[in-house]
This record gives sequence, structure tokens and C-alpha cells, in this order.
Amino acid sequence: MKAIGFKTSLPISVEDSFIEFETAILQPSGRDILVKTSAISVNPVDYKIRQNSAKDMILETPKVIGWDATGTVEAVGEAVTFFKPGDAVYYAGDLTRSGSNAEYQLIDERIVGLKPSTLSNAEAAAMPLTALTAWESLYDRIRISEQKDKGKSILIIGGAGGVGSIAIQLAKKISGLKVITTASRTETKEWCLAMGADLVVNHKNLVEEIRAAGYQEVDFILDFVDLNAYWDAIAELIKPQGHIVSITGSATPIALNKLKNKSVTFSWELMYTRSMYQTDDMEEQHHILNKLAELFDNGTLKTTLNTTLKGFTAENLKEAHRLLESGKTIGKVVIEY
Repeated sequence: MKAIGFKTSLPISVEDSFIEFETAILQPSGRDILVKTSAISVNPVDYKIRQNSAKDMILETPKVIGWDATGTVEAVGEAVTFFKPGDAVYYAGDLTRSGSNAEYQLIDERIVGLKPSTLSNAEAAAMPLTALTAWESLYDRIRISEQKDKGKSILIIGGAGGVGSIAIQLAKKISGLKVITTASRTETKEWCLAMGADLVVNHKNLVEEIRAAGYQEVDFILDFVDLNAYWDAIAELIKPQGHIVSITGSATPIALNKLKNKSVTFSWELMYTRSMYQTDDMEEQHHILNKLAELFDNGTLKTTLNTTLKGFTAENLKEAHRLLESGKTIGKVVIEY
């Protein structure tokens, strides 16, 4: 099979930042399924790992990354119960294993869902990583429920990005929250409103903008951009006994003491935790993806695909990384085979 990877961490402008190569197709065992991929999506985690995982070294075998795909099940391991050959599937994958930038991939069935039947391969490939991240942020970390939280307010920092785009929809359409999100350009503001946001504010003057819009504080905050850059504003804007979730990490310590007097809860969210640690509830991602597929198929949710590149080539993968590294992408970028 053809795969695309890299032997060393290089700027995306360099010719060998991605290389095409041939490698063996492995056969599944246990709970693994073998998927013939048909479309892949690119996320910020892709370029961050490309930039940092092979610094100052040359790998013997190219590293294959990629954590969003759709495809067809070709073969199944002896312990597989969720899928059979011929099933159309979608999934985000596992950081600890070879990625989806290949014509075939082995993946554990417990983190795979049946592809939404109403979405094209490209539309579906845009969704797994971001939708799982948004879902887990809202329902596993904050534990939002429509019964007790409908009408409460949520601030989503980074509404036009991949995770923000689907988080807006889940927060508004499923949970009934008042959704405030950040965007600064006309096109990103329009995108957020199209996703269902009630209010879009400029992130450059966050506290002032939120307060001018009539919100002194908000019940929940999701950080999808840069926790360090917004921490002071987040700590000021969160309501007493509110909940903050961040997916961005921090290179320096975060002053959690700013939350003490308000008894605020803070949670990290990493979509890969279940697969990395083989948690007891690992197969919950299978069920979440199937729930999401139902929501796409009944029209409650819509894909956040915005850019499609045709052809599984190193040049298209470089272009997808260039787009994401620019920091100006709206929605998701997908490569369709």
C-alpha cells in the first residue's frame, strides 16, 4: 500500500517534509479492524507532531501520522463484534499507533463508528476528532444536561475552528445553551453564526466585549485556542461554581488559585486518553460516534467541512498542513482519495 510520512521534522515548505512510500498491509487480530481509507482530515495535532516528533534525527522508517478518516472495513480480527467486512466507518484513531495517512489502516473497533449515511466520505472524515473532543468536553467533563442546564451560558473560545464549529452545534442544538463564541474576521463571525452561535465577540477584548453584550459572567467556558493567552479573562468571566475545559495544554503553570474563591471546576480534555490508556470505558467512543452519526443523519448536526483537496498525495498533505499552520482556516480541511 501507499503511505505518506516523514523521516525528520522539517518545515512544510521543504520538499521532504512529507514523502510517499510503499509498505506492507498488516492483517488484523484481536479487536482490530483493517480499513481501506477513502478520505482523511487534518488537525492541528498533525502539524504539531510533524514539527516536533523527529527533531534533530532521521528515522529509519517514515512516521505515518493522521487522526481522522473514513473508509470501508476490509477484514476483522477474531474478537471483533461491532463490524464486518464492507461496513462504512469513520474514526479519529489512536496517538500511539500508525496514523490514517495511508491507503489501509489497522484500528481498534472500540474507537470506530459507523459512518453517517447521509454524509459523503469527505464530509464524514472532517468530523471524528473534533466531534469527539467537543462531545467529551461538554458531556464527559462538564456533564451538561438539557434538564438542568438549558438556558445557561457557554463561552467557546475559537468558534470557527474545527472543534469550535461542532461544539457550537452541540451546545446550542443538543443542550439548549446560550452560545457565545469568539471570532475577529467577518468570514469567521459569519461561520460561527451559521453554526448556531447566539453571539460572536472579538477575542482581542474578551472581558469588555462579553460585558458589553450583557453577560457579566458565563456558566461554562471551553478553551480551544490558547489557555495561557486567555487565562486571566477566563478566570474573570467564569461564574462562581462554573466549569472550564481546555484542550490546548500549557507550557507554563496555570494559576488555578484564581478559581478558588469561586469554587470553579477546571478540566483538561484529550480525546486520545481512552485509547492511549486502554481505559475501561474505551468503547464509549464507538457509541459516541454512532450517536453523532444519528444526529448528522437526522439533520440536527451538519458537517464542518470547508476545504476539500482531491487526491492522496504528499503535495496535498503538505498543502493541508500549510493551511492549518496559517492559523486562518475555517472549519475542516479534508483530502479525498
